[in-house]
Amino acid sequence: MNTSLAFDRRETASTPSTVLRTARERIADDKAMLRTAAELTRDLNAPKPIIYWIDLILSAVVGYAALAGAILAPSTGWALVAGVVAILALYRADSFIHEITHIKHSALPGFRLGWNLIAGIPMMVPSFMYEGVHNLHHARTRYGTVEDPEYLPLALMKPWTLPLFVVTSLLAPVALLLRFAVLAPLSLLFPGMRRVLDERYSSLSINPSFRRRPPEGAFKTHWRRMEAATSLWAIALLTLTATGVIPLRALLIFLVITSGVAILNQVRTLVAHLWENEGEPMTVTAQYLDSVNVPPPALLPVLWAPVGLRYHALHHLLPGVPYHALAEAHRRLSAAVDEQSPYHKASYPGLPGLVDRLVRSTMGRRAA
Repeated sequence: MNTSLAFDRRETASTPSTVLRTARERIADDKAMLRTAAELTRDLNAPKPIIYWIDLILSAVVGYAALAGAILAPSTGWALVAGVVAILALYRADSFIHEITHIKHSALPGFRLGWNLIAGIPMMVPSFMYEGVHNLHHARTRYGTVEDPEYLPLALMKPWTLPLFVVTSLLAPVALLLRFAVLAPLSLLFPGMRRVLDERYSSLSINPSFRRRPPEGAFKTHWRRMEAATSLWAIALLTLTATGVIPLRALLIFLVITSGVAILNQVRTLVAHLWENEGEPMTVTAQYLDSVNVPPPALLPVLWAPVGLRYHALHHLLPGVPYHALAEAHRRLSAAVDEQSPYHKASYPGLPGLVDRLVRSTMGRRAA
């Protein structure tokens, strides 16, 4: 949920970060690249339900089986192995929340409800916490500004903000339990609490200044139903543990694994963008260049950036292309544009180099 990271937006004109930021803000749109991207991928915009359902179900089955294995394992070693498998598989299942925010529900009948029942509610991250939030991150005039719920100028912040950014995700399971098992029921009695809960604690965002608008219409009905179901699940978990039906050890292992999922997602978020914009609106090309692709031959992104997240920059260029078609879209565009095209400049070899770049940027700011 909202990550409270205070930072100073003030920079002197002489600092390297300011020069970099100013240059990025002045990047004009490469109309040839944008036109080519649209023309070459028109036939890739339709999601394939069979791929979505099989991928989700298999990920969930492996994840929950590994979770059970971690709880029932006869030794610490086997528990650790099962725990790692559970984190990776459940992270993949959870990552479909990103697809739900972009696809038309009529194109994948029942998938939003199915995902909530399979992953969203059990993991206490129902889809309403991302729907209507992530879309703002893709708004042409919001990306990278103070109105973007998913953006902070991390590359321009103090070095200590990076470890804090990751460590805060450790507390995500406890925060979610508190939000759904305690605060949601109490908000039925106190309207003021309900308003605060909707505005500040109902979104998967990293910008502490973001305030969410109250839900309306059909989405409000969906929100309240999913919230009620998640609250009942969270209350049941705590009640069954308190009465001894669920061993405390089992609940703690579940919370550790969900913490692992949250940390993995937070690390992936760290390298999803270059985080070099400090509040000014950016062109589409500038937004693309501030985002990251980690295409093949790198293999590990399959695990830490699943469900198309390894093509995050391409996704910002073509948000309507489903995750299973992004690899083909990348292949087509890479072959079609010339070597000097900005398209190639958003691709990076892997996680370590991206983390190192971000750390060096924050260290440079400290030196300045």
